[in-house]
Amino acid sequence: MAKRSAPEVNAGSMADIAFLLLIFFLVTTTIPKDSGISRKLPPMEPPNDDEVVIKQKNIFTVLLNGKDQLLVEDELMELKDLRKAAMEFLDNGGDGSCSYCKGARNPKSSDNPDKAIISLKNERETSYAAYISVQNELVAAYNELRNVRALEVGPQKGFRDMNFVEMEKAYKDAKFNGDKDKLKTVIDQVRTEYPEKLSEVQ
Repeated sequence: MAKRSAPEVNAGSMADIAFLLLIFFLVTTTIPKDSGISRKLPPMEPPNDDEVVIKQKNIFTVLLNGKDQLLVEDELMELKDLRKAAMEFLDNGGDGSCSYCKGARNPKSSDNPDKAIISLKNERETSYAAYISVQNELVAAYNELRNVRALEVGPQKGFRDMNFVEMEKAYKDAKFNGDKDKLKTVIDQVRTEYPEKLSEVQ
């Protein structure tokens, strides 16, 4: 009886199948991106021989310890009270140079929003959630003051009932049919009057 030869496997299309599978996985696979906080760093400045002296009263110290306890100006504070305390510090106008400030004008607190610095310090054991919550409250303090100021300045330039956040959104909107140059002027003015000076130290 004659031996039967084993049938040959047609492997010619295997390369095509492997190539198609490779393309399938490349198209359908998603690569996770690391998420974080977007923060614009100040520009590098050339070294200056004249040291800038910052008065202690112009620094608002916020410390977050390893147990997620909040220490503001050497006193324990709840997170819900942080925004109000930061706004009072920023809008104090202690030296009388700020004509638009509505604070208590306490001479022992910040002189001017332009000179006021918020120093946020945390320990290694601080939880990420607590750190983000504190930072959100501090940024919200700046935004609330800017919103109030924008509602005061806006009507003079023809932008009634628009707070700072709405102005920024309208400026980025391609469908906005108002005067974008005037709008940019108001945004820049408010941002200059309440510059965000948040120093983060670990």
